Amino acid sequence: MQRAFEMAARLLPDRRPDPLLSRTDLVQGKAMARRDGPLKVSGRAPFTQDVVVPGLTHAALVCATRPAGRIAEIEVAEAEAAPGVLLVMTHHNAPPMKAPRLLITLKGASFTRAPVMQDDQIRWNGEPVAVVVAETAEQARHAADLIRVHYDTSGPTPIVDFTTEQGRARRAANVQGERTRIAKGDVDRARQSSDHIVDHGYRTAMHYNAAIEPHITVARWDDAEHLTVWDATQAITHTQMTLADVFAVPVENVRVIAKFVGGAFGSKMVWSHQLLCAGAAKLLGRPVRATLTREEVFRVTGGRTPSSQRVTLAANASGGLAALSHEGTTAIGAQDNGFAEQFTFPARNLYASDTFLVDQHVLELQMPANASMRAPGDSIGSFALECAIDEMAERLGVDPIVFRTRIEPDRNPATGRPFSARHLLETFARGADTFGWDQRNPVPRSTRRGEWWVGHGVAGANYPYIRMPNGKATITVCADGRAIIRTAAHEMGMGTATVQAQHAADRLGLPVEAVTFEYGDSSLPAGIPAGGSAQTAAIIASVTAAAKQLVEILLKLVPRGGALTGARPRDVELRDGGLYRRDGGSGLPYSTLLGGAGRDEVTAEGTESLPLEMMKYSMQSFGAQFCQVRVSDVTGEIRVDRWLGVFDTGRVLNPTTAASQFRGGIIMGLGQALTEEVAVDSRTGRIMNPSLAHYHVPVHADVPHIDVDWLGHPDPMAPMGGHGVGEIGITGVAAAVANAVHNAAGIRLRNLPMTPALVLPALLETAPGPA
Repeated sequence: MQRAFEMAARLLPDRRPDPLLSRTDLVQGKAMARRDGPLKVSGRAPFTQDVVVPGLTHAALVCATRPAGRIAEIEVAEAEAAPGVLLVMTHHNAPPMKAPRLLITLKGASFTRAPVMQDDQIRWNGEPVAVVVAETAEQARHAADLIRVHYDTSGPTPIVDFTTEQGRARRAANVQGERTRIAKGDVDRARQSSDHIVDHGYRTAMHYNAAIEPHITVARWDDAEHLTVWDATQAITHTQMTLADVFAVPVENVRVIAKFVGGAFGSKMVWSHQLLCAGAAKLLGRPVRATLTREEVFRVTGGRTPSSQRVTLAANASGGLAALSHEGTTAIGAQDNGFAEQFTFPARNLYASDTFLVDQHVLELQMPANASMRAPGDSIGSFALECAIDEMAERLGVDPIVFRTRIEPDRNPATGRPFSARHLLETFARGADTFGWDQRNPVPRSTRRGEWWVGHGVAGANYPYIRMPNGKATITVCADGRAIIRTAAHEMGMGTATVQAQHAADRLGLPVEAVTFEYGDSSLPAGIPAGGSAQTAAIIASVTAAAKQLVEILLKLVPRGGALTGARPRDVELRDGGLYRRDGGSGLPYSTLLGGAGRDEVTAEGTESLPLEMMKYSMQSFGAQFCQVRVSDVTGEIRVDRWLGVFDTGRVLNPTTAASQFRGGIIMGLGQALTEEVAVDSRTGRIMNPSLAHYHVPVHADVPHIDVDWLGHPDPMAPMGGHGVGEIGITGVAAAVANAVHNAAGIRLRNLPMTPALVLPALLETAPGPA
């Protein structure tokens, strides 16, 4: 089916250039502070934790302490008798719930099809096995501690250790809808006949999203068929579809509200706690709030997979790549986990090679389902690939930026599709000039300041352009000159409401102050998940489609004998607060059109077109990451002193919000590089550091001043020429740090995170012996 769509897409004409792209008087592209800023700093932004409804009760989870087996007995009597307890729900009395639909189907929002409290099976250490509901959160938590679970673990030995069990890995069925294995030419033969070989393994750790706001849900059944859920979700419409399917009620009977979400990064889709909260509310007949503790976030929801990767590069004296191979294994949950993380995507898109091979395997673990975490796949894959590219440049005796110019492809290496827009080399050139790359000493272990070795590193960044289908939006134009845009979008700190108001103002020819953007509610037109850096383009496409319908509606209101008599949609445009003939012709303001027709407002709805541009072109965002680091040969500590990221993400719609997104991604990349690692007990599958006291995210002392820049060249195939910017910032960061560490101290680190425990032994191996 996908190939048929691709063939059809290639035959269709390209998207017509958006007339707005040629304008220089737009609000888009101008810096504007986030509209939600005052609400957040004053504490008036309504998060799910702030939701209070009459009769609200509180839930606490009881989680399995074994990775596999079955529940032999569960003792609940003492909990049921505890003060304030209203309900204890287990698999014995939970309401019927279907397995949730997978996010990848675009009809759900789950990463796993695992049944939720429908049987006595244990699938991972941390799976909820009971829910206690009480009048207060404290009463519920106390009663949950009184429940005793007895397990039968006589079944097969669970597989929980990624490091030692990779012999059980199998080839992934697909990676985000793409082929798992792509081979062109004979990589092994090219490798054998080449002058220079880089062939190494790389490992990345398991990571967890650690949003400031934990996962939280409030569920209320108005009757047996109508459910309202307030949720910290980044997939409002798809959470609505999932809940409707799980509880077998019409989708229009489910309402999901998420006005503000305190960070998500891929994690806040549908997990078991939402379904259990709604199930408990159904049994109890009262609203229920379920708030995951920080520990439960680590044990109940999923994070980024660990990975084992191998990159092989072969080059001849001429300096081009004769072979590029990127293979390896990631983990998925053993619960019908539909998310194999696509670490080979950077290798598929970035560099030209005579022969080419990518291949991905997966190892099923009895752990929480693998889930998305900012730039899933591309983030960990770019670490391995960009470190290998840096090492090959050194082998060839050329600057790593110069080497990249030699292997710049003219078409996508994996698919052969033309690039819609590609300015990767320009990001390196601009970054090198701004950063002062020509001042870098290319000889490793050459610059020392006291106990610190100082070095500089660079890496490429990329992330695919994604536009998910089926997004909708409405435009309501009022007789007083205001406009309201409505769609079930999300605001998680990225500035959605601000950027979309800017676009709509330009699209409708109104001042931005006259445009209101309503979002965060499934009763609004269907939105797409805020993931994959896809939401901005999807909403723009939906609003553009609604604007076309608005023109048709307004033309029907044109009075006879006026300036617009006989005009057709192709003859007019929306500008200057109304409908006018093109090229500066005459027309009427909205107030006159609506007032003359006796209308207070008109509403138009638009559905975004199919993302055929993704099937016809290779559409990517690119970037170059530069950094300066220090490495202590006393403690093994790595300190990042300076950072510059330069990005090619199409037209940037708001410099203020975009810069914040780029910096946020870079900071998460520093955590990936230096501090973040989930520790798993290899015997029990229990996560051992499920708190921010032990899972170390970067703090202010870990983060240098970060400069960001972007090219701003519009991609003619993308709505308004723009790509999303939320994810590309993290890609290439860990590799840039590792490459800088090599330049500083002469050591190649190929495992993440690069902690002192890795650095010190490597320093000792490379230290000069006694005179």
